[in-house]
Amino acid sequence: MGYNTDLGYCLFVVFTYSLISRCRTNMGNNITVAVMLPDNYHKYPWALPRVFPAIIMANENLQKKHGVLQGHSIQLLNFSTEDSTGVCAENKAQIIAVDTKLYNKPDAFFGPGCVYSVASVGRFASHWKLPLITAGGTAYGFVNGDEYKTIVRTGPSTTKLGDFASIIHAQFNWTSRAILIFHDVKKDDRPHYFLSEGIYIILKAENVTVDALPYQDSPSYYKEIITFMKDHGRIVYICGPPDTFLKIMKLFQSEIPDPENYAIFYLDVFAESLTERKPWLNNDSLWIDPIKVFKMDFIAGCFYDGFVMYAKALEDTLAEGGSQNDGISITQRMQNLRFWGVTGLVTTDKNNARNTDFNLWAMTNQESGEYGLVAHYNGTNKEIIWSSTERIHWPKGSPPLDNPPCVFSPDDPTCADGHLPVLGIVAVGSGLALIIFGISSFLIYRKLKLEKELAGMLWRIKWEDLQFESPNKYPKKAGSRLTLSQRGSSYGSLITAHGKYQLFAKTGYFKGNLVAIKHMNKKRIELTRQVLFELKHMRDVQFNHLTRFIGACIDPPNICIVTEYCPRGSLQDILENESINLDWMFRYSLINDIVKGMNYLHNSYIGSHGNLKSSNCVVDSRFVLKITDYGLASFHSSCENDDSHALYAKKLWTAPELLIYDRHPPQGTQKGDVYSFGIILQEIALRNGPFYVEGMDLSPKEIVQKVRNDQSPYFRPTTDNSCHCEKLTILMDSCWAEDPVERPDFSHIKIYITKLNKEGSTSILNNLLSRMEQYANNLENLVEERTQAYLEEKRKAENLLYQILPHSVAEQLKRGETVQAEAFDSVTIYFSDIVGFTSMSAESTPLQVVTVLNDLYTCFDAIIDHFDVYKVETIGDAYMVVSGLPVRNGNLHAREIAGMSLALLEQVKTFKIRHRPQDQLRLRIGIHTGPVCAGVVGLKMPRYCLFGDTVNTASRMESNGEALRIHLSSATKEVLDEFGYFELQERGEVEMKGKGKMRTYWLEGEKTDVYVI
Repeated sequence: MGYNTDLGYCLFVVFTYSLISRCRTNMGNNITVAVMLPDNYHKYPWALPRVFPAIIMANENLQKKHGVLQGHSIQLLNFSTEDSTGVCAENKAQIIAVDTKLYNKPDAFFGPGCVYSVASVGRFASHWKLPLITAGGTAYGFVNGDEYKTIVRTGPSTTKLGDFASIIHAQFNWTSRAILIFHDVKKDDRPHYFLSEGIYIILKAENVTVDALPYQDSPSYYKEIITFMKDHGRIVYICGPPDTFLKIMKLFQSEIPDPENYAIFYLDVFAESLTERKPWLNNDSLWIDPIKVFKMDFIAGCFYDGFVMYAKALEDTLAEGGSQNDGISITQRMQNLRFWGVTGLVTTDKNNARNTDFNLWAMTNQESGEYGLVAHYNGTNKEIIWSSTERIHWPKGSPPLDNPPCVFSPDDPTCADGHLPVLGIVAVGSGLALIIFGISSFLIYRKLKLEKELAGMLWRIKWEDLQFESPNKYPKKAGSRLTLSQRGSSYGSLITAHGKYQLFAKTGYFKGNLVAIKHMNKKRIELTRQVLFELKHMRDVQFNHLTRFIGACIDPPNICIVTEYCPRGSLQDILENESINLDWMFRYSLINDIVKGMNYLHNSYIGSHGNLKSSNCVVDSRFVLKITDYGLASFHSSCENDDSHALYAKKLWTAPELLIYDRHPPQGTQKGDVYSFGIILQEIALRNGPFYVEGMDLSPKEIVQKVRNDQSPYFRPTTDNSCHCEKLTILMDSCWAEDPVERPDFSHIKIYITKLNKEGSTSILNNLLSRMEQYANNLENLVEERTQAYLEEKRKAENLLYQILPHSVAEQLKRGETVQAEAFDSVTIYFSDIVGFTSMSAESTPLQVVTVLNDLYTCFDAIIDHFDVYKVETIGDAYMVVSGLPVRNGNLHAREIAGMSLALLEQVKTFKIRHRPQDQLRLRIGIHTGPVCAGVVGLKMPRYCLFGDTVNTASRMESNGEALRIHLSSATKEVLDEFGYFELQERGEVEMKGKGKMRTYWLEGEKTDVYVI
């Protein structure tokens, strides 16, 4: 086997260390990349003198050749990771990584190349969330996405070699045994051990028995290898230096009596053994030198391509608003890539490892002994392309058996001497044929039935079959916020961006039945076989604690899911409604319903929920809790990349291991569901909303960020043993454990809840009756509370109405009567304004003017409450009051207005203006008595208005008066004289606009020596 490439790599050799020092001086960069590799030029293909010039060239070509990171520059740093003996030093690599992070703050690491160094630095890089790109690190362990989540490998890896071996075994039907022999001295970087472990692990995973044997360059080891091959297998993989392989093969030819029964593969990633067509005939060790050049410069090319790959991923991250040190996002963008690099077509898998191509060589000329290329393995497509001209010449005409009979299992009874009787053979053969026929018939029947179900699409609903009006013509509003009422949605509620309230999915009618309709954010649905199976599995789900799937509409743009309708609302609404009293028997009943539903779901084809939360737990008319919004992963959109409050509010129930992904898989995981259940438990126990943390007012985004940070102590909600039992706290803590392995499954939770809720083990009928009784009590309390609230609001509304309209007029309107205009023979009208108010307003701000008027009129309103008067209106600084209507009071109206005027004038003399305390308001008052007509004008903002010449005359009395004096007409004076205790001074005749000359008077005060009855 050899790595396939058609490029010449010598182009990188012309660079020297002079470029390295020059690159260190470029300090104008805004992106920093640290290169960490050993210096040994001959020992390591990823040596710094060869790789660093390639990275420099890639950096120089980024903008002018690749068009990437325009306007950005990259500072390159380089460090040697080898010790004084010239080999890779794991400890030194760790120290360099920590020092570089501390003092240089790099945005990415390139290297190390040696496996142990990559492992130690890779853990640091994953913790720091910095990308680590390397063409080394061949070990299988780097596929662990949790421990090495930011490592990207752009060179050959043992995993891909294992995939190649797996395909070969499938081609030749080798399904039982294989052996692996590798050179290992357990020092330095153990390259042959790590290169061969992929074959061992992947074949083992496919139930192939793989026996392994390490060896060293010693005759005793070679003899042990031959014995090991005889005893353990016929399909042999050898990984070691070419000279040791030749020694093994020479001993194999002399010691093995049946070599035609063996298939031997030599693992040669860099084609070191194939510079000659007959490498075993060339004893000159110098033939390996040209291969070292190819080998090392190919790795340099892989680093070049890795640098370009990193730059493209970084540019995409920055373009979407990310940061250059967001290593998680950058690394994810390097998954499943495909582009042409200097080493040919570069593709990566979901584990950020490059898909590697391999060639299979075999002895194609039996006479000359020359080797030829018989097959090419495409790592991207995982397929073998066999040569049309060259082929493998098997000595027996076909591939050898991997597990020949009676060789590795001599105790098998069929291996004993002798033969079965003819009748026995016939009987056994007939029985086997009958069994095979029966099984085949059954499988064919099941297959045909399944295909018929898939093709029938019984789940499909046409959009026109959905009705959004009741068949009985009773209107049904959709989208309202509901709790335990008879209206609601059963298919999940959506948290709004401005609060905790729920917006429910639409409801409608299908075949006369009320159903929940959830619209999906998808433009169209491709009916692949996977989608058809998902829909079939949803129809197969029939369980009392899961909402029933009715069907789906896939007619664009109305793509939606139709499910059973549950009228009591969601669990979240019930918990947030403080008017609903939930005792612990009721709470445990709800908890038990959730556990039963999730336990069934986890044991079904669907496997997990992925979006379990209190708003996805709904209650039906019988108070049975059901879980909704499960399954149909293909219908859910994963393009939520906004930074809204609502998005983070939905993630409050998401497990921390899923929060590290910007778009976690919609189907989630079973352990993630257990974490979500733990958050719901806390909601039920405390009723303070999801993820309540005592003493901290955190936004959903802040909570999610704290949970995502996997540093101990882990951030979790508050528990309170004073509100619930301690055993429930223990269950919560175990459910939201940081390590998913430590979380219990729902089968164990079900047993635990049963022990906690011993009172709830009564019959279903008693449990339901108890729920109904509690609900009835809640309704009685709710009706009483709502009645009291209604009466209080009614009182407030009436008070407001009495302030707008006279009491008698308001009462007529309340009785539904029409308010007719009414004439009054004699009333007294008061007008006042403030002299100089216009100039004062010009010198003040609008807010100051409003403050002055509000203070003054508040004071006036308090005074007029002591008199039998009605305040008509205020316009600006004008204040209008009347007495004698709407309730007549004889001639007392003049006395009431006169007394009120004196009180207001006295009060205004001591009134203080806030922003001008040295100034005094100069109130001017005018009074007139006469007939008026009064009535309500308008429907919107109705006003009680006065009409008649009396109003105009009172206004003229005010406008022709003087500051801080009360100006009244002779008509008012005549009425006041009847009382005999008001001091009046004649002003004389005054010219009034539109009235001519009128005799007017000043009201000076009240006589103190007159006894008033």
